[in-house]
Amino acid sequence: MALKRNYEPISESKISNPKSKMYHKAYGIIETLAPLHVGASAGEETGNLNLIFRDQFTQTGIIPGSSIRGRFRADMREVKNHENAIKGNGKSTEELEKSQKDQERKWYGHEAISGEDNKTTEALVKFEYASIVWLPVFCPGQPIVWVTCPRLLRRYQLVANITADLPKPYTAPKALQSRQVGTNHRVLFFNLGFVEIEHEDNLSAWIPTGTDLNLDSLLVVADNDIAMLHDMALYRQSRVKLADEEKKVEGGAFFNVEALPEGSILVFPIALKQKGWKPFGDKKKTEELYFGGLESIGFGHCRVSLAGDY
Repeated sequence: MALKRNYEPISESKISNPKSKMYHKAYGIIETLAPLHVGASAGEETGNLNLIFRDQFTQTGIIPGSSIRGRFRADMREVKNHENAIKGNGKSTEELEKSQKDQERKWYGHEAISGEDNKTTEALVKFEYASIVWLPVFCPGQPIVWVTCPRLLRRYQLVANITADLPKPYTAPKALQSRQVGTNHRVLFFNLGFVEIEHEDNLSAWIPTGTDLNLDSLLVVADNDIAMLHDMALYRQSRVKLADEEKKVEGGAFFNVEALPEGSILVFPIALKQKGWKPFGDKKKTEELYFGGLESIGFGHCRVSLAGDY
């Protein structure tokens, strides 16, 4: 059955309206300093595999915008409390708390809460999900190779306004260590097979500013290869629930956790309805934050850098 849609034509006045530019564009770069698990909760069902959230097309790990927003909102509270304590100027604790809450609601929105004014407000800052730019993968003969694919780089290109041409699949720098096969063939050996390097190019334009990546350890693979390499790269840990009084597994309960490995690089877009957003304070553009779950055992430690028009 064919569906008919009626589209209203866009008038010239709407196109020329100066308010059509609604948002200032910024973005954030996340570099994982420890394994990062954002996904299923730490359930206790027998045999539960705590999967991470994934992009539906490349099947690579993501951080939802809601997780990013929640972390920024919570940490902004601590920054503002510290700044308010310094700049209190004789204000009471109640006045400082109200000022902090007003700033928090202004930037991150206000959800209806029981006992308060029953309304919601739009946030001035909006977060989209974070996707992988580079993912470290163990490669025998060369301990770590950072891999990506054109689809992931395309999103990074749009977010960060990169003007360089998108590299072709199976592109690597000339200096990447590899195995020479014949006279004109270079291959890398991963745990599940070989990848032949078909093109050589300088990939420096695709290294996010502030990240510590070796230019000679990068590889662009095809979109249909990234999911398999991603699963090879994931950090996995089997965990059990012990009895309260003795060191034995209680009721046979065990569960497995998967996480993005240390050294992963992700990007997320930010849209702001007005400038002046300072989540890390007045001068800082980089901060170390925790995302996801299992923070108490060292998961989720990340370095976040902000860039763009914010």
